[in-house]
Amino acid sequence: MKRIIIPMAAMALTAMTLLTCSCAGERSLERASKTITAGELREYTLILGADSLMGRKPFTPGETITVNYLAAELLKIGFSPAFGESWFQDVPMVEITTRVDGKALITAGGKKLELAAPDDIAVKSPSLSQYVELEDIPMVFCGFGIVAPEYGWNDFSGLDVKGKCAVVLVNDPGLYTGDSTLFKGREMTYYGRWTYKYEEAARQGAAAILIIHETVGAGYDYSIPRKSSISPGLYMEPAEGEPVPCPVTGWLSSEAASELFGELGQDVESLRDEACKKGYNGFDMDASISLRLINSHVRNSSLNVAGILRGRTQPEESIVISAHWDHFGTGEAENGDSIYNGAVDNGTSMAWALEIGEAFASMKKRPDRSVILFFPTAEEQGLLGSAWLAANPPVSSENVVACFNNDLLLPIGRMKDIMVTGYGQSELDDLLADAARRQDRYILPDPNPETGMYFRSDHFPFAKIGVPALFARGNCDSREFGKEWAAAQEKDYIANKYHKPADNYYPEMNFDGIVEDAQAAFEVAWKIVTSDMRPRWKPGSEFATIR
Repeated sequence: MKRIIIPMAAMALTAMTLLTCSCAGERSLERASKTITAGELREYTLILGADSLMGRKPFTPGETITVNYLAAELLKIGFSPAFGESWFQDVPMVEITTRVDGKALITAGGKKLELAAPDDIAVKSPSLSQYVELEDIPMVFCGFGIVAPEYGWNDFSGLDVKGKCAVVLVNDPGLYTGDSTLFKGREMTYYGRWTYKYEEAARQGAAAILIIHETVGAGYDYSIPRKSSISPGLYMEPAEGEPVPCPVTGWLSSEAASELFGELGQDVESLRDEACKKGYNGFDMDASISLRLINSHVRNSSLNVAGILRGRTQPEESIVISAHWDHFGTGEAENGDSIYNGAVDNGTSMAWALEIGEAFASMKKRPDRSVILFFPTAEEQGLLGSAWLAANPPVSSENVVACFNNDLLLPIGRMKDIMVTGYGQSELDDLLADAARRQDRYILPDPNPETGMYFRSDHFPFAKIGVPALFARGNCDSREFGKEWAAAQEKDYIANKYHKPADNYYPEMNFDGIVEDAQAAFEVAWKIVTSDMRPRWKPGSEFATIR
């Protein structure tokens, strides 16, 4: 075997060259990071949360204004169109407006109950039929509405819900027991999401599904599904061979559910306790429901927006930085305001993404890999735009190395923490921890994992195709005011501004913390696009075996 001897001088020169390259890269990173400023974040948020965008709802003039503004900003900061010569990707959808004709009539234990929509029952229909009628269809209590073979769990075992109304509990059993070995304990699994429950009910052949609302399990109060039910819904039409969705989907308020089960001699809390036990069997309720819905629909396409900064040596490989552009447009007025501006949901996050993109574009030496800035449509309707792009990406999905996404970035100043939603899923956590330490910050798992936020934003469709995804933001520990103050700010936002007209831009917003969040994400992204690194899922992640 031939030995290669490197002279000491050459070794020293090699080491010095590597050190020089490393230092030069660090200096370049530092310079680019300084382009991320509170002033620009504020300006973006002010514009994206303005009344002139009319609440940024798909299929409205507000969409046209919003997507054209984003495309112009992508061009201005130095990106190119991601979809050939276009900044836009058509996302074909159908918009369905559902009106409840009269009241929902439930016969329970021989007594007739009248439920008013949307205050007692919040229902929608994804059907393209003009009229959807339920006439005295039987109701079946199906526990949590979950079929999870890996957990040995089947709430539909022994039950027949074909053509009937399934009534299910929100979230999954792990939340309510304190047992960390049951599902994932307090951390919601995808089985706890309303989208899964609707999908499973359709697979079981149900004609309708009603989820019993409970604020802790849902992660929001009943006003959220209530408002959603009276707004037009966006849906992807099922492809040939795909299951047809339930004709009627929705929620029962906790008060209405208590009244219903009370007539049956049952108590919702006691039923929940029983349903958390493995092997629990649901039951045919001595109840039936009648309901008449009137639907109107419009087929149309909304637009995803994306730009690309092509890599120098490996342009076919990329990372994605995403933040949804859509919100709820104009709707039910509160305190005289009917425009749902969505300044925090999701104006601050779009600002975060644009600032990271500008930092990359400012570098004299382009990264080796490509950077895609992606602004999806219809996140608020079930992640439709990001799901469409994940299935129809501008580059091969196998070459999407990582996804960085943000949502609900609260502009409340500098934070000691960086809260990771879905902590422990991938090696991106470890890279972020290094960046956090350099900011004198620490990584914190989401303290409210029962809300299922990991399944509620646009990184999730990427995770579903095997792309490691990071959703992280300073949220829980204010440098100036501490943890209790930060928790109070988040609680106030969720209670008084989330999905409400009050989610406006305010001059007192403090963007200093979002600057640091963007700089930390930029550092992690920079390490990936300037190397051959491919972050991996961690053992135990449900996404680890996808690719």
